[in-house]
Amino acid sequence: MKLVLLSGGSGKRLWPLSNDSRSKQFLRVLESPLGEPESMVQRVWRQLKETGLERSSYLATGRGQVEMIQSQLGSGVPIIVEPERRDTFPAIALTATYLYSVAGVSPSEIVAILPVDPYVESSFFESVAKLESTMEDSGANLALMGVIPEHASEKYGYIIPTDEAAGENGFMRVSHFQEKPERKQAEELIIRNALWNCGVFAFRLGYLLDILQRKGLPLGYEEMQKQYKLLASISFDYEVVEKEDNIVVQPYSGFWKDLGTWNTLTEEMTSNHVGKGFITADSEGTCLVNELDIPITVIGAKDLIIAASPDGILVTHKAESPRIKEVLKSFEQRPMYEERRWGHYRVIDYVKYDEGNEVLTKRIFIAEGKNISYQLHHKRSEIWTIVSGEASIVLNEKMHKVKAGDVVRIPEGTKHAILALTDVEFIEVQTGSELVEEDNIRITLDWNDIELQQFIS
Repeated sequence: MKLVLLSGGSGKRLWPLSNDSRSKQFLRVLESPLGEPESMVQRVWRQLKETGLERSSYLATGRGQVEMIQSQLGSGVPIIVEPERRDTFPAIALTATYLYSVAGVSPSEIVAILPVDPYVESSFFESVAKLESTMEDSGANLALMGVIPEHASEKYGYIIPTDEAAGENGFMRVSHFQEKPERKQAEELIIRNALWNCGVFAFRLGYLLDILQRKGLPLGYEEMQKQYKLLASISFDYEVVEKEDNIVVQPYSGFWKDLGTWNTLTEEMTSNHVGKGFITADSEGTCLVNELDIPITVIGAKDLIIAASPDGILVTHKAESPRIKEVLKSFEQRPMYEERRWGHYRVIDYVKYDEGNEVLTKRIFIAEGKNISYQLHHKRSEIWTIVSGEASIVLNEKMHKVKAGDVVRIPEGTKHAILALTDVEFIEVQTGSELVEEDNIRITLDWNDIELQQFIS
């Protein structure tokens, strides 16, 4: 069986720590068994390793999250890249073509889809692995995993089984689905043995390939990438699951929680205070998460969440925290903090002048042995001031060594790259008519190729 973890998200529900580049699954606010900061995606990948499922697992994500995943999980993690952000049906359709035409997976193989960020115990993944036998025993086209509810919740969707007796390994036939019901209806559903829909399901690869063929869609990964923007932005639930009659659900009785809001996330944090600042003892139930270099002091404030990052500052009552996505619906801002495969950067300042010129200042960290790609820009110049560490840089095929205190000027059109010989920090000041990612013209990524280009020239 192959496992595919879907990694997406707009970054609004846990703002200001999350943004369009750093969705909730990448926030290092949990604690690993070793007592180190850990993100949701790191936690899940660790649990897959512990249950022996890592080698058969893939991550499906958009281009904007690839470097973040590589930064947190390593460059060797298998990633299926969406050309642009769509919904879950296009993402899973693209995944199916990759497994079939690139990875060589047989159409008879079982594929399980799950979110990248469930907060669960390891038994959850053991239950996911059982979906393979559930598919075989039931003869169903789709096998879902449903969580046995602890209470009548209005926050989750429900899977309602039929009245038929359960199969030998406990699976039940599915009658229908119910999106987030009101509390009274939720209580009635639980009486009918309804389960929380945790977004985990399995199918034979050939089942989805047949659906793609009927829709006139390609089965080749490269061709599907070319046609990706033409696919309707629709969820897999609406496009496939709710149109299928032959579905079973496998109950899961262990711990499961969706850390989708500040309220639920802070319940699982081991400390109510992360970053610079102070919370007085009478600030009961209050949580402070501060990524800024300035201290935040909280005095006598109960049941609040205070979160601060370069993207903004949030102050909310815990019970009201889910409203953040609606409040920020029309709020647009470039990400002010990003993790990359080589390290991370933080935007210090951004100014757009009346005459149209823009100036962007970043503090950039590159980990020892990592490098930024060999690239050039047509619409901006850059000045790098090395703050700490030592590095090799290439400017138009010429190699130089730099250290703390050195200043590097990079005019428009200059090919450039940097390799950290030690951990390196520098201040980058961009000046130009348009400071956008599209103006990053990448020549090559691997430092060995960069040195080869220098030698050839």
